[in-house]
Amino acid sequence: MNRQLLKDTLGWGFLLWLIGYILGIVLFMVVPPMLLGWIIMPVGIVITLWVLLKKIKAGSLNYYLLLAVVWTLIAVVFDYFFLVKIFKPAGGYYKLDVYLYYILTFVLPLAVSWYKLNQKHI
Repeated sequence: MNRQLLKDTLGWGFLLWLIGYILGIVLFMVVPPMLLGWIIMPVGIVITLWVLLKKIKAGSLNYYLLLAVVWTLIAVVFDYFFLVKIFKPAGGYYKLDVYLYYILTFVLPLAVSWYKLNQKHI
């Protein structure tokens, strides 16, 4: 596995997850827990799109599919161990905002790949 692929999958995947995690901890003190995901999500979408558009230089759908899979796995696994297991949120963690976050984590790389690959043909 080459270095760039590791950076793009594991590096960016972890960093994007960590940004949301830190935002959640900081905002937890001032925002009701049921609103946290809805407030963090737009910020996460913008940052993720910036990474995908400016930092990821791949030229194939397969590369973006791998990003989608790895980033989603990082989000699911790290959420479970560092949020669900540690904080044991009252009322549970898995709600609509979390499922939407997982879906977007998977779909955004694919959508950006479609956009980038179609830009080459115009």
